[in-house]
Amino acid sequence: MPELPEVENVRLGLTRLIVGKTVQKVTTDWEKILIGGALHFNQALKGATIEKIDRRGKYLLIRFDNDVTLVSHLRMEGKYQLALSQDDPAPRFWHVALTFTDGSQLRYLDMRKFGRMQLVKTGSEETVVPGLAKMGPEPTPETFDADAFYQTIHKRKAPIKSVILDQTVVAGVGNIYADESLWLSQLHPAQPASTITKKEARLLHDSIIAELQKAIRLGGTSVHSFVDANGQRGAMQDQLHVYDREGTPCDRCGTTIVKIKVGQRGTHFCPHCQKLRKRKVR
Repeated sequence: MPELPEVENVRLGLTRLIVGKTVQKVTTDWEKILIGGALHFNQALKGATIEKIDRRGKYLLIRFDNDVTLVSHLRMEGKYQLALSQDDPAPRFWHVALTFTDGSQLRYLDMRKFGRMQLVKTGSEETVVPGLAKMGPEPTPETFDADAFYQTIHKRKAPIKSVILDQTVVAGVGNIYADESLWLSQLHPAQPASTITKKEARLLHDSIIAELQKAIRLGGTSVHSFVDANGQRGAMQDQLHVYDREGTPCDRCGTTIVKIKVGQRGTHFCPHCQKLRKRKVR
């Protein structure tokens, strides 16, 4: 699933490609993706011009000049491509198209058809869209408070990996960057969150911010099928320390990286650098 850095790179690409374009029509061959249906999308978007594109967590927010926002969640395999002409050959697995008045066409591709698009009044998305209503802070120095983060995780008995995957705790962290941030912090993924010390919480907080910012700069991680809006793969996969590296030596100590399940999620860590302890260190 695309995580925050991947979605941010899609946002940056789409900003360059489609801001200023005016919608002529919306078409689909899998109407379930469009919450409310194709007729609703056409009635709301025909003649509307894209003003800007924002992001919240893993959601794209495409803002139109008629006070409508298209909220898009890519889920597992969703991606966007811009065709310069609607007559260009359609790629495999495309299911939604926004055709613009200049003849170009934004195509949404989704092999699994899990992605969803919803239209809301601009400014209401955090009350109307369930996934946005309780979303935690963006992982930036300005919005992600270290003390508040410690107070939140200190109350949770679940494994620390499961806690930082919770989008109400911090926005945008997924499986890849959870594993990487925990490796940077030398914390075992299954360590009960309530046993994390304040010093460890600060290090994890800082590692989450640093890792996501680095991934954004490198264009995201393309370990599976991710490409940005220009069809380009990211480069962060070449910088990963533990994710998808089971059986290889740890970059820090040389111990073999292992893979386990934490909260039903495949989880990678170094058993030497990231030791599991039962209680909080005093």
